[in-house]
Amino acid sequence: MVLDVTAKDPDGKKIFQTSRIYAAQATDSRSTQTALGPDKKLGLIRDTSIQPFAPKEETVEIPLPAEIRDAVIEINLSYRPRPGNVFPIHNVLRKVNLDRTK
Repeated sequence: MVLDVTAKDPDGKKIFQTSRIYAAQATDSRSTQTALGPDKKLGLIRDTSIQPFAPKEETVEIPLPAEIRDAVIEINLSYRPRPGNVFPIHNVLRKVNLDRTK
């Protein structure tokens, strides 16, 4: 699973972008280096995968220039089993007013 977060100003100029990958991370048990491929994975070192029917809350801090008062935030969650294969799961698009004087 991959979570992509993008922030744009009202003119459509991208001001922030990040991605987070949720998956089990494995090692070959000889080092802390992440191992890829089923023939090399001998032990799980971390599991950040999203579990079925279990809520998961994430916080993303977006540094914005002081002059920005409005932003368009887009969040995409997709399943990507291998490079090039993208299966969209959820998409959220919100216009946010950041006016600190109100």
